[in-house]
Amino acid sequence: MEVAAQPKAAPKKVAIGIALIAAFAVLIFAVPPALGKNIHPMILVSAFILVSIYIVLSFEFLHRSTIALAGAIMIIIAALAFGTIQAEQSFDFIVSTIDYNTIGLLLGMMIIVAILAESGVFQWVGIRASKASKGNLWKLMVIMCTFTAVTSMFIDNVTTILLMVPVTVAVFRIFRVSPMPFILAQALASNVGGTATLIGDPPNIMIGSAASIDFNAFIIHLGPTIAISFAASLFLLKFMFRKELKAQVQNLEQLMKEDENAYLKDKGILKKSLAVLFGVVALFVVHGLLHIEPSIIALGGAGVLLAVTRASPERVFREVDWPTLIFFTGLFIIVGIAEHAGMIELLSKAALGATGGNPWVAFVMIIWMSAIASAFIDNIPFTATMIPLVHTLNGSVGVAGAFGDLHISPLWWALSLGANLGGNGTLIGSSAGIVAAGISEKHGHPISFVKWLRVGFPFMVITVAIGTVILAVDVLLRLQ
Repeated sequence: MEVAAQPKAAPKKVAIGIALIAAFAVLIFAVPPALGKNIHPMILVSAFILVSIYIVLSFEFLHRSTIALAGAIMIIIAALAFGTIQAEQSFDFIVSTIDYNTIGLLLGMMIIVAILAESGVFQWVGIRASKASKGNLWKLMVIMCTFTAVTSMFIDNVTTILLMVPVTVAVFRIFRVSPMPFILAQALASNVGGTATLIGDPPNIMIGSAASIDFNAFIIHLGPTIAISFAASLFLLKFMFRKELKAQVQNLEQLMKEDENAYLKDKGILKKSLAVLFGVVALFVVHGLLHIEPSIIALGGAGVLLAVTRASPERVFREVDWPTLIFFTGLFIIVGIAEHAGMIELLSKAALGATGGNPWVAFVMIIWMSAIASAFIDNIPFTATMIPLVHTLNGSVGVAGAFGDLHISPLWWALSLGANLGGNGTLIGSSAGIVAAGISEKHGHPISFVKWLRVGFPFMVITVAIGTVILAVDVLLRLQ
């Protein structure tokens, strides 16, 4: 089997990247001792490896899956060398760092979407959307982003992206315009919409479980904030992609005469796929009551669909985005070992210590610390680290005195807002973003780390700022 070579990075970019890594190495390993800080060497090594990975990702020396695997190997060797994990326990520990629920969920939904795609439904949806927009790219972006955001409120945003990005690719293959701005916009919109509900984003599920917050409470407290933030984000996207939205679409007249129903190649597969998909979504909504993990539901649905459609497993598995799954696996190992070493907890405690016991400073600090951290560190382990710290803060005299009259502490909403919206900051900040980039690359439209950063980071900062103000006003009104 012939293996495609990865594109080589320009020597100048490599040199700049190496220089940056060397500079950060000096800062990480030399500054703390110079300031008299006694920090465990494994924490410093973890920080160095993470920073190095982000630099290599930003300069695109290697494919992100290769970077994740190489980083995982390096941090495992370092953990063994410093005794952070014992050799005889290393396999069990490393396996425990991988979030198989996320991997299984992604794999199951990728299989379901691959079979659904064989029916031609994505081309059908693409033509319907194209006709509705009548060639107006701004109108099309509003339609797609709104649908994505609303769907992400009731289906986890990774599943939403798995369903919507192929539709986007189909639309713009017809228009002969690059789909990249629209794929980016949908990924950003999915993270915004998913913040509003208990099941929209993994951090919300973790927060809801830890703080006993139900589905209705999330919508009531975060729904208005997210609605306003999303409305503002649409105009922000229009400004950011103002040049791309002026592109001239092609084949519009011909497209308006097309019969979209002719693109439904196999209505039998379509009916079976939609039935299984709706069943899977329904189980996602009630999975908390059933105590069944989403990965079991997704993989079960994939197995049922493979059986009832008699689809060729070899053909379907070729459509699975394996590089993205490998990237997730490597990233989970890296962050898991860094978390075990104490790096994330050290950073969190240092930042929270700056609040000085002021509840409103803590409120704002949690939002922005979570947002910035979640842009560069997967928001799932970061949220897991923050939950016990928020519990501790809620028990402090200052926070209890200020927010004690509220049934649910606003610090939980602060954590949810920051962790979820912060994931838009970089390519690797959220699961939805990674999956969107993987599908985009698979269809010949790679989204680089830097390209995402240029759009995602300012988008994240502005939406988090709007969300902070609206959420603070909401808390003040509830305290009256």
